[in-house]
Amino acid sequence: MTQACGLDFGTSNSTVGWLRPGAPHSAAGALLPLEEGKPTLPSVVFFNADDDRVCYGREALAEYLEGYEGRLMRSLKSLLGTSLIDGQTEVAGRALPFRSLLAQFIGELKRRAEGQAGRGFEQAVFGRPVFFVDDDPEADKLAEQTLLEVARSVGFREVSFQYEPIAAAFDYEAGIEREELVLIADIGGGTSDFSLVRLGPERAGRTDRREDILANGGVHIGGTDFDKYLSLASVMPLLGYGSNLLSGAAIPSSYYFNLATWHTINQAYTRRSQAQLADLARDAAEPDKIARLRNLIEDRAGHWLAIQVEAAKIGLSAQPQVLIELDRLSPPGELEVTRAGFEAAIGQLVDSVGATVGALFAQAQVKPEAVDTIFFTGGSSGVSLLRERIGAMAPGARRVEGDLFGSIGAGLALDAQRKFG
Repeated sequence: MTQACGLDFGTSNSTVGWLRPGAPHSAAGALLPLEEGKPTLPSVVFFNADDDRVCYGREALAEYLEGYEGRLMRSLKSLLGTSLIDGQTEVAGRALPFRSLLAQFIGELKRRAEGQAGRGFEQAVFGRPVFFVDDDPEADKLAEQTLLEVARSVGFREVSFQYEPIAAAFDYEAGIEREELVLIADIGGGTSDFSLVRLGPERAGRTDRREDILANGGVHIGGTDFDKYLSLASVMPLLGYGSNLLSGAAIPSSYYFNLATWHTINQAYTRRSQAQLADLARDAAEPDKIARLRNLIEDRAGHWLAIQVEAAKIGLSAQPQVLIELDRLSPPGELEVTRAGFEAAIGQLVDSVGATVGALFAQAQVKPEAVDTIFFTGGSSGVSLLRERIGAMAPGARRVEGDLFGSIGAGLALDAQRKFG
């Protein structure tokens, strides 16, 4: 029986994988159920002030949306590699260091996994993006060190790391019958990560896979960025984004960027921010929009709004247009958003991701036509424009969709078995 687990601490969702005797080497066989029988636990924490308790995942989102007083925190992984990680926030009148917040969530993942497995885990392989931070090796190293310290603080005695796209490659490899050159495209909530890997049944048993990994690359662009730019292009103009003061000066964009970015939404709720908005409202050229913004902030409905935008983004993967119900705005209403408008909003982001894939081929000295398969994983790989851009860069490759939320966790479980036994 494998002694270690594989832990995928994701920006949007997290999983824990563990290989048991006789279990299939797949996401369905490896992932432990963490909430309501499901293998994913949304990376969300809600500090419920009414009941003075902490809840996680779907339960956290449900209690927040039901209107309980408290503090919702999401996209916790985005703190790694930023200056915020050494800071703190206020919860129920008490200071909470962000490191402690990460420890609470990862500790909860460990507790739930151990409860399902019926045993403790002291060893783990953690997934990590190719780059926590773009173009800053020192900050990237510090982010991994921070995650290591947090993991040890909750009881993981031995911790190893694996690139998330390589973990997904291991999961895909468990089900193929011949050797392939595979482009792994892992589009997650916070990063887009890629690996070019030679995979096959004969290679799978090797302990040292370094010569099979031709190149790794990544960029700090993911699903939360797509949410942000969809929000800025569609919803935030209703709240005054892009409008002016009577003097002709622009309303500062920082309020809107904070509200459109998951891990900074709470910054819009500060007393200082609200006081500044009160001053701006007196001189706004479109005061009704600023009033709507102030009402949203006073109701602490920023996370609710972000959830509506995220749902619209997901809907646009399957439909050409969707309606966003804005019933908590004042006055309430609805807004139609289109796939064409969404794609225009994220065009520059997709260009950056495409450039990252192009650099990967150059780094590996591999021609795109040599790629046999593109393996898509990660919840944000469903964004149509992004998938088509990546697919067009290796047009002869077949496209395979893995378990969008489970391939990495299953691959990490395989890696944990190989590293720790």
